[in-house]
Amino acid sequence: MTVSYDDFEHLSFERRSDGVVVVTLNRPEVLNAANVRMHREMAQVWSVIDDDEEVRASVVTGAGRAFSAGGDLAMIEEMTTTYAALLAQWHDAAAIVEQMLAARKPVVAAINGVAVGAGLAVALLADVSIMGATARISDGHARLGVAAGDHAAIIWPLLCGIAKAKYYLMTADFLDGPEAERIGLVTRCVPDDQVVSEALAVATRLAAGSATAVQWTKRIMNQWLRQALPAFGESLALEMLGFLGPDAREGVAALRDRRAPVFPSAVPSTNRPVDTSSADRPRPIDASN
Repeated sequence: MTVSYDDFEHLSFERRSDGVVVVTLNRPEVLNAANVRMHREMAQVWSVIDDDEEVRASVVTGAGRAFSAGGDLAMIEEMTTTYAALLAQWHDAAAIVEQMLAARKPVVAAINGVAVGAGLAVALLADVSIMGATARISDGHARLGVAAGDHAAIIWPLLCGIAKAKYYLMTADFLDGPEAERIGLVTRCVPDDQVVSEALAVATRLAAGSATAVQWTKRIMNQWLRQALPAFGESLALEMLGFLGPDAREGVAALRDRRAPVFPSAVPSTNRPVDTSSADRPRPIDASN
């Protein structure tokens, strides 16, 4: 059946005659950072595409000069202060991974600029990823003061190996296109002006192939990722737990102030203020009990 994409506010769509739909993350004024609604739409879109009988493959890219700058700062800040907001984002972050793994039709990412956080989850969970030479990617969670959740635990070790995954996830360093391709994190690195055209060429080829062969091969390959779902679940839980702590609040404040964070957990215990309140003082043992 032909479906409607009218309900999406922050994603735009271009249906092509070759069976490819181009999905554009569309908040260019904030480098396509995801607010609450966009974050949810990034999970919901894949089942809608699967239901569209006129579409056999998709390309996902970002409007303007970025793929996605991750989560909107206001959304992240609310997660550090509001329990209901944290639960909602826990659900939506899980849904992005789960829905992309469940999607039948192939997805090609055209990484046309910076990709961080939730945007990077979509970029790397795509079946094929084409990245611009000057584009930069970073998981970014450690920089914010929370564990690398979202997609990282499920796919980075498979793509680039444990040694590289640990380094880049713990340091939150950025990678450019050539380095990301060299370590296997993305499928291909191309000149910036060729990112979308190369992604479209791949998607068109997949759309013209045997739908059962392509979709069933994708299903088989995704079994490797499904084996990592327990690790993903724990990583996402620990990420969300981190948002309730002081490090995340400092990480958000540092981003807002455009400065390096000073995480409370990084301060040596000998330099921390000592709480001498009676509640924390050792109590005498009552031998009568």
